[in-house]
Amino acid sequence: MGQSLILGLGELLWDCFPDEERPGGAPANFAYHAAQLGYQGGVLSRVGADERGTKLIHWLTQKGVRTDWIQRDPDHPTGTVTVDVSQPDHPQFIIHQNVAWDFMEVTPQWRGAVQSAVAVCFGTLAQRSPRSRETVQTLLAGEKSKRLVVYDINLRQSFYSREIVEESLRLANLVKFNDEEARVLHQLLGLSGATELAWCHYLLEHYSLEGVCVTRGARGCLIVDQTGWAEAPGIQVSVADTVGAGDAFTAAWIASRLAGWNVTKQADFANRVGALVASLPGAMPPVAEKYGELLRQFGQK
Repeated sequence: MGQSLILGLGELLWDCFPDEERPGGAPANFAYHAAQLGYQGGVLSRVGADERGTKLIHWLTQKGVRTDWIQRDPDHPTGTVTVDVSQPDHPQFIIHQNVAWDFMEVTPQWRGAVQSAVAVCFGTLAQRSPRSRETVQTLLAGEKSKRLVVYDINLRQSFYSREIVEESLRLANLVKFNDEEARVLHQLLGLSGATELAWCHYLLEHYSLEGVCVTRGARGCLIVDQTGWAEAPGIQVSVADTVGAGDAFTAAWIASRLAGWNVTKQADFANRVGALVASLPGAMPPVAEKYGELLRQFGQK
């Protein structure tokens, strides 16, 4: 896949499971999986000037993720999320507020990072605070004509609004959401009656997008772009937990688009990657070797 830079922009935190704490946050998960796929994966986020922040940076660095743009906040703690996995295929999250990633700042270093990237992925959650929302939108304004700007919607708790979702859709050229989020978006954007495929075409046209992806968990996915559309059926796996599987899927989708694959191949590859990560515990399992095997099967390496 080469050493092109792919960035995750937004929340970086500890997922606090009943038995342990694991590094997490969708943009960090995404950057990690981009790195496992052979890209330079980097994170644009903010952690506290505390032990948790230092540990996060060290952990990601050890895993081959670029951490040199991560900001340290002297006034706010590193983010944490309490994860309830009593239902493994439907984890519940309590996302604590007023933490470092709510206070991300635009800097010349961050502008330079975005300008040197082939793709940047962001979501809705990191825009819950006015400061970080302004940072995300300022950094990404006008970038979709120069690189892949990916909006992985990731609706969490009540941390979203129609305004934020619409602004984000306009910033992006690719958008991804799951089937549960699709139902929320239908209501949020005031749409009704359309089939999933027709609705994806509406989003493509209305927000000047290049591609729309709907993930359906065990039922696979749908990808629609300007060339056509493709569905991939679900892959049966024994689910360890689904934390991070969607972010791995997104990284695989972006990698396959950058490789110039058609939508059928994109859907199949991303589906395989998402299922693989769902079968392993945690958001960032070691999968570089398995990704290498998959890429060879798909004729990439």
